Amino acid sequence: MGDHQCTATGKRKKVSMRHPLRILSLEDDVNDTELIQELLETEGIVCEITRVDTQAAFLCSLEQGGIDLILADYTLPSFDGISALRLAISSCRDVPFIFVSGTLGEEVAIEALKIGATDYVLKTRLSRLVPSVHRALREAEERAERKRAEEALRRSETYLAEAQRLSCTGSFGWDVLSGEIYWSDETFRIFQCEPAAKPTLALVIERTHPGDRALVQQVIDRATVERNGFDFEQRLQMPDGAVKFLRVVAHASTGDEPGGLLFIGAVTDISERKRAEADLQKAVDEIKELKDQLYEENVALKEEIDKASMFEEIVGESPALQTALARVSKVARTDSTVLITGETGTGKELIARAIHKRSQRAERAFVSVNCAAVPSSLIASELFGHEKGAFTGAMQRRLGRFELAEGGTIFLDEIGDVPLETQIALLRVLQEREFERVGGTKSIRANVRVIAATNRDLQGSIDAGRFRSDLYYRLNVFPIEVPSLRDRRGDIPLLVEYFIHRYATKAGKKIRGINRATLESLKSYTWPGNIRELQNVIERSIIVCESENFTVDESWLSRTPDQTDQAIRPIFKMPASDEKKTIEAALADAPSTLDSKIRTLKINKHRFKTD
Repeated sequence: MGDHQCTATGKRKKVSMRHPLRILSLEDDVNDTELIQELLETEGIVCEITRVDTQAAFLCSLEQGGIDLILADYTLPSFDGISALRLAISSCRDVPFIFVSGTLGEEVAIEALKIGATDYVLKTRLSRLVPSVHRALREAEERAERKRAEEALRRSETYLAEAQRLSCTGSFGWDVLSGEIYWSDETFRIFQCEPAAKPTLALVIERTHPGDRALVQQVIDRATVERNGFDFEQRLQMPDGAVKFLRVVAHASTGDEPGGLLFIGAVTDISERKRAEADLQKAVDEIKELKDQLYEENVALKEEIDKASMFEEIVGESPALQTALARVSKVARTDSTVLITGETGTGKELIARAIHKRSQRAERAFVSVNCAAVPSSLIASELFGHEKGAFTGAMQRRLGRFELAEGGTIFLDEIGDVPLETQIALLRVLQEREFERVGGTKSIRANVRVIAATNRDLQGSIDAGRFRSDLYYRLNVFPIEVPSLRDRRGDIPLLVEYFIHRYATKAGKKIRGINRATLESLKSYTWPGNIRELQNVIERSIIVCESENFTVDESWLSRTPDQTDQAIRPIFKMPASDEKKTIEAALADAPSTLDSKIRTLKINKHRFKTD
């Protein structure tokens, strides 16, 4: 088969047909069937014709399907064409049905066309058959195309209706000139109107919340005058008093008529969103209220803490202590790097915290790092963090202390114990205010104030090659030396009283007095562990004290004041009369190396170097 065409006016229109065309022929004369096939093929219509002549065979062929065209005689020995037409319509309505008969009268032909026949051709005029076949196939194809289009349209409308229902969005059209308004089904549902109701502007205004009617009317008036679209939110008040929130959006067009104005748009029920926004705002307000309350409580608590422990363990009135605290007050408001020196147990971290509390960074974090407590291989990771896979065991990225202290203060205790390779990275932070995580390549900015502390002789470490001089000078911008307890003996009574009250309250005991001999012993003892040692002695004594009079076991202060003082005081600070005795004792007790004897006597051998 090929592509064929034919119209009533003689013009040819291309019609697509199956190849070959499958024809069911209801004919009792084999010769007529062969004649018809020959005629069609002569006109280039390749076809396969199945001939049947009984009702049973006809029904069987219809049930098998796959038929493109039915050609039927009107009169058969046991069957008639009208009955066959009715069976074909009920079974395969879309297949063209053409009567080809020699006995078909005009009245019967008209009846057949009314029932649903496509055409009729008299056997005496078979020249009309080919044009009739072309027309029937063309009309069948057009019907099939129209049916597919209608089905697609119904499917699209179904999808659109479902989408509108799920999104709570209806559509509308408003012809301003005619006043006619169209609503989709979802729009009727949103306005809670029956589908039979006629949409009008009056109905829209009636459903609008009284508080929004003026706004809606203003939008309508402006849109019709300016011929522009609109986008606004309004409320509806339902007959039961319920309130809905809508968003209405439309664009303007001229329509089909000159000077016409047509608005096409959508109305969305945003009540759920508005309720969610209201709930969210309520939650935000509650959070803000709680945050403000928490802030006020935090401020009050902080004030109480500051009153109770502003200078915890930094208690005293001695000139040495007041000098150190005066330097704290001066440097706190600046952003300068501070190096705190002093013996162990003197309260260097408390001095660092006091600086932080009085600085502009007081509201941000204070991060303390004991550099001596971190293994040398991990100190860089501890300070600067590491990336995943930077070293064995680095299963995930980890933030370092510098990042945790961002915007605040980092306190590097025992800075003298930091390895040389890590000192280089610290120097970079102080110089360039940036660093990289271990295993990383990205530079991270560091907005951190650095306070360092040590009980080591950093100058001696520099001379020994264990500490970088450039790092020392970067750290030593503002030095503060915390005096030892031996240098502020006048503060010992105040400290004793403070710690007694603290630990007695904690233990639930009442201490009404201090044994005079005990106080004298405490004042005369040299306290090599400084305030930390004093604190521990007091706490221990409170635990074992069984009376209201505070005493200390003398065995806890076993060394005599003079022996302890001489053993700890540097040789160059001793009276001349004690130097010989101290040197001889050191030579007798110390190991055999010269350096060890010098260290025992606390002599700085570098003071005696000459160029």
